[in-house]
Amino acid sequence: MSNFLSLCACWEGVTPELHNTGQLTNLQWPPAGEYAAQGRSATTSLLLCGLCLLKTTRRGVRWHHPSSPPEYWQAFYEVQKNVLIEKPLAMNSREVQELISAAKDSNVFLMEAIWTCFFPVSLEVRRLLAQAEVGDVQIVRADLGAPLTHVPRLVDRDLGGGALLDLGIYCLQFVFMVYNGERPESIQATGHRIDTGVDGTEVLVLKFSGNRLAICTCSVTMMLSCDAVIAGTKGTIKVPHHMWCPTALEVNGKETNFPLPEADMPLNFTNSTGLRYEAEEVRRCLLEGLKESPGMPWAHSSLIAEVLDEARRQLGVTYDQDNV
Repeated sequence: MSNFLSLCACWEGVTPELHNTGQLTNLQWPPAGEYAAQGRSATTSLLLCGLCLLKTTRRGVRWHHPSSPPEYWQAFYEVQKNVLIEKPLAMNSREVQELISAAKDSNVFLMEAIWTCFFPVSLEVRRLLAQAEVGDVQIVRADLGAPLTHVPRLVDRDLGGGALLDLGIYCLQFVFMVYNGERPESIQATGHRIDTGVDGTEVLVLKFSGNRLAICTCSVTMMLSCDAVIAGTKGTIKVPHHMWCPTALEVNGKETNFPLPEADMPLNFTNSTGLRYEAEEVRRCLLEGLKESPGMPWAHSSLIAEVLDEARRQLGVTYDQDNV
C-alpha cells in the first residue's frame, strides 16, 4: 500500500484550536531544503511549520496553506517530490500558474486537494450528468457558509482569509465539475468585506454559453444552507447538505445515501474519513504514472483561481501576493 494512503490521517494530533488560531504561524521557517531533504531521506515525517502541515513520504508530500513561501514547494520539486496541496492551490492565479509550470518542468505529480471531487456522491453526479439524467443543465446553485469570524485564520488577510478562498472554492469546484471546466462568459460578484479587509459574504453569478447560469453564495459571517442543486430540462439533482463533504444525493426527489467508512479514531471535522477517497486517487495516479488527476485537473485549478481573482477584484479584496 502506498505511503500516500496515510495522508487521510494527516490531521492526526492537530487539534481544531491549533489549526484555527494560527498559533503555528509564530514558528521560524528553516531553510526550505531541510524539508525536502527530510522528505527524501525519511520514510515518513510529519512537519508543522506556520499554518503549513506537511506529510512527507519517499514519494510525495501533502502541503497545507496557500500563504506558505513559494520557495518551499519549489524545493520539493527540485528533489522530484510529488505534491498534494490543500485548497486553495495558491493565493492567486499567478501563483497557481507558477506551481503548474514548476510541476511540468520537474515532471512530478501535482494536485489541488479539494477532497469533495472524490466522494462517491461526486462520482455519481458525474455519472448522472454523462447519461443526461436531468437533460440539459440550465442552472447550478451552490451555497456554503457558517458564522466563522471567531476563527483567526479565516479572517486574517495575511493568511488568505475570507469566504471566497476557504468556502467559495468548494462552490466553484462544484460548478466547474457540472459544466466540465467550461470558462464562463461573464462573472459578477457582490458582497461585503469585514473589518480585517477580507470578504465576509458574497454572491457570484456566472454566465455560460447558451444562457446557462451558476450562482454561488458563500459566507464566514452567517449560516447558509450548505447544499447544491443542478437544474436541467428533465429534472434536478440535489446535494441536500454538507455539499463540501457529501453523503447523500437527491435525484428528482428520490434520495440515496452514500455512507462513509467508520472512523477508528476521533475526528476533528465533519466526515473526515472521506479524506481517504482523495488519498486513494493520488495513489492511483502515482501507480499509473499520471502527473495530474482527471478528477481535479490543472485546468480546473487554473480556472477556479482566475474566477476567485476576478471576484476579489470586484469586491476590493487584495493580498500582498497580488502586488508581486
